[in-house]
Amino acid sequence: MTGRLISGDREIGLPALQDHAERAAAGFASLGIGKGDSVAIMLRNDFAFLEASMGAGQLGAYPVPVNWHYTEDEADYLFTNCGAKVIVIHADLIPGIESALPKDVPVLVVPTPPEIAQAYRIDPAQCAVPAGRTGWSAWLKGFERRPPEVTEPPGAMIYTSGTTGRPKGVRRSPPTAEQAMASTVTVGKVFGLVSQILNPAAEKIVTIIPGPMYHSAPNAYAGFAVRAGADTILEPRFDPEDLLRLIEKHRVTHIQMVPTMFVRLLKLPEEVRRKYDVSSLKFIVHAAAPCPPHVKKAMIEWWGPIINEYYGATETGAVVFCDSHEWLAHPGTVGKPMDNVKLRILDDDFRDVAQGTPGDIYVRLTTGGDFTYHRDDAKRAKSEREGLISVGDVGYQDKDGFVYLCDRRNNMVISGGVNIYPAEIEAELLKVPGVADGCVFGIPDEEFGEALCAVVQPAAGTTLDAAFVRAELGKHIARYKIPKTVEFQPELPREDSGKIFKRKLREPYWANAGRTI
Repeated sequence: MTGRLISGDREIGLPALQDHAERAAAGFASLGIGKGDSVAIMLRNDFAFLEASMGAGQLGAYPVPVNWHYTEDEADYLFTNCGAKVIVIHADLIPGIESALPKDVPVLVVPTPPEIAQAYRIDPAQCAVPAGRTGWSAWLKGFERRPPEVTEPPGAMIYTSGTTGRPKGVRRSPPTAEQAMASTVTVGKVFGLVSQILNPAAEKIVTIIPGPMYHSAPNAYAGFAVRAGADTILEPRFDPEDLLRLIEKHRVTHIQMVPTMFVRLLKLPEEVRRKYDVSSLKFIVHAAAPCPPHVKKAMIEWWGPIINEYYGATETGAVVFCDSHEWLAHPGTVGKPMDNVKLRILDDDFRDVAQGTPGDIYVRLTTGGDFTYHRDDAKRAKSEREGLISVGDVGYQDKDGFVYLCDRRNNMVISGGVNIYPAEIEAELLKVPGVADGCVFGIPDEEFGEALCAVVQPAAGTTLDAAFVRAELGKHIARYKIPKTVEFQPELPREDSGKIFKRKLREPYWANAGRTI
């Protein structure tokens, strides 16, 4: 295993990472952890995240990434629901969720490294292992390396975002050797890493992980990058100019991103964008949300025809893919189903829709393993139709078989009986002069049931008003799609990837109406 992990001024070789993972496996085994058990990992992007994940997987256990933004109540639910037998956590996160830490579950504490402390403005006094707690590094040193007990680890159990109700853990069945190889080829293709995984002598890859590894895609991508022997830079927190700096410094070749990162990169002043050399880039892939066509086109013009896209979900894996040339020929598409994918688009009565008509997307990887929603078989049953799975996305196919996303069904607003997809409006909102970012969602309305609300972050030094925003939108979208309410905030709540926490903006409207979403 060649390559390095890099974070700030710290660096570890991948052979040393494997050493730590096998020591972690030995330590976890000493705590009684084995096949099918859960290891909760509440860490930002750090070496220990991969050490703990790999160590758990080598025993056939499930690493369970925990969103470190969670409140005590949310963390308590997840620790209990997944049945965590050990918790690995950054030191500074303990005070915020200490009462949620189960009394009978070992807690292993990772010192919060300086680059993370700087990125999140954490008091250095909170970064050390607290007195009376067990430190991760010292704990690892107490064990000899333990060879992997399983050939194919089951992978991480990722908890869904919980748009409605509590999040559910997506728990994949341990793959057979044949399924693991098929997954390697499929996922390796969409990540641009397949040749390096199958051929260790292939050209060297340098990549960055700019998104938080508690999310499904960055989690899987980081694991594949390590398997490919890549030099892998962990960005403590996504920052558009810092990403450009890292690309130039390390001569980065591959990155997985989300559309919000594109938006924030394109908002940088032209002189800042031109300041950095990004000519080393060879393969960019994005997913996780619809990308406004004008944003994607601008990125292709800037970085070249190296922007690839896939569509999938934690439950299904990657199922649809397109490269830049396919996208330019079919603007707005997320791609065509891959060869090992069965895809149908169904109406509310589970009938196939006509070409070009939106419906619920149902898919299945014909070469993939199965999954369950941990401790919630009913949720799986509700999402399945004739062996195909829907995760709530609405879309359509064109005459060439290319798939287009409209939005999440849970995001869809029904106003006066009309279905409205906020993603379409958000794409136009980003074009409005003076708008740095914004989101659109449904709020309660006595007359129509739901009305549209837009929350806008103005560009620095810009003053906007609701009438102007509505007028600009009215030039490009139908009148019934123009938000009834337009509000402004100097800074929108965001995840580490830069993606807006839409749920935090939407919840107060429904709570004040005495309803939940």
